[in-house]
Amino acid sequence: MQNSGLSTPCPTHSRDRPFAAIRVHPAAGRPQRGWLIGAGRPTPVAIGRGGLRADKREGDGGTPKGIFRPVRLWWRSDRHPRPRTFLPVRAIKPTDAWCEDPADRRYNRPITLTTGASGDRLRREDHLYDFIIEIDHNTRPRIAGRGSAVFLHLARANFGPTAGCVAMTQPAMLRLLQRIGPHTKIVIG
Repeated sequence: MQNSGLSTPCPTHSRDRPFAAIRVHPAAGRPQRGWLIGAGRPTPVAIGRGGLRADKREGDGGTPKGIFRPVRLWWRSDRHPRPRTFLPVRAIKPTDAWCEDPADRRYNRPITLTTGASGDRLRREDHLYDFIIEIDHNTRPRIAGRGSAVFLHLARANFGPTAGCVAMTQPAMLRLLQRIGPHTKIVIG
């Protein structure tokens, strides 16, 4: 066969593809802290005040153990430019919230808040929800009382525990967003 003179493209560098999996492990002796591992790089994270739980219940403060997938990125477009990510992206509107009421048919789903309605507002005064990675915890099937609004989001300044989510610094979140996609496994536990 004759050489056509065309070069074969190099394979895509691994940094240009999403992680196959990331893992969240508890920190030794610190049940509200943990480590997120992606491509061998450890990132400190805050986890739920109830530590990691295999039997997650609404309001227990536990971060659920299991294998999950990211669904989409929610982000504050009024505060930050759109980050680079493989995930579907949705800007957070002032009326966006999450239903945490196990008696509501919309439990553990995004909702639009009307005046006087209850729900976990996604547009907050603080910066915790400036970037939210929605995961598929308790979605198929949704079971009332098994936990809602479990996200990966930004950590408090003092790295205090979450209500059940996994939280990290903004620089760590932006690095993760560049490498996470819809098929990335999120292994917690």
